[in-house]
Amino acid sequence: MGLPKAGKTTLANTLKPLLRAVHFNADAVRTEINKDLGFSQADRIEQARRMGWLCDQVTAAGHDAIADFVCPIPEARAAFGSAFTVYLDTNQPTPFADTKAMFVAPENPNYVIKEQDAERHAKIIANMLGAATSDFNWRKPTALFLGRYQPFHDGHKALVLEGLERVGQACIAVRDTEGTDEKNPFGFVGIRARIEEVMKEHLPKLAIISVPNITNIFYGRDVGYAIERIDLSEALQAISATNIRKQIMG
Repeated sequence: MGLPKAGKTTLANTLKPLLRAVHFNADAVRTEINKDLGFSQADRIEQARRMGWLCDQVTAAGHDAIADFVCPIPEARAAFGSAFTVYLDTNQPTPFADTKAMFVAPENPNYVIKEQDAERHAKIIANMLGAATSDFNWRKPTALFLGRYQPFHDGHKALVLEGLERVGQACIAVRDTEGTDEKNPFGFVGIRARIEEVMKEHLPKLAIISVPNITNIFYGRDVGYAIERIDLSEALQAISATNIRKQIMG
């Protein structure tokens, strides 16, 4: 969901094959089924209700359904029904002033998108939904690796491989430090591409996500997970990210 031009349909089309889902686009549904509906508040609510009903028929048959539409007000979302909600808040210019004027952002979406990058977001969403597109499952025990990865190198690879050996799958959380100083020149898209290249044989067991610039980690008693140090060989520990950055950047 989101305002017109936010990138909903592009994302839906990218996500559809990952989920093997049926995709209902609001414009197509209006053209083929809901020709009797306009764009009043009452008609928008009814459009949402009918979109929800269509999706319910698909999910009742054991398949995934994607509804791709503005769904601008809480009443429309209530009429649609329970769903995993992806909110595209990409702040793109919209030609429909009336829609923008009535639009109320969702309070608790499951996933928020601030920039249009359909392929990356589709993979993340598919993983969150536990899609059978790889061996990675969002609900299985997972090793977490948090770092800047400026850049991702063989030492990082060795750490992640050890985590995979111990736990079975891993989440690589990339801190957003781009441009904070000369030691942090790379952004998430470039870092992710490098990780995918270095770890290409292991990607089905990995989730690569962007996180804020986390500098402190706190926990209470009985948190339910172990915090461990992995000791690498002296050769791997001696790898210098500074030297690798110089090589990459000439």
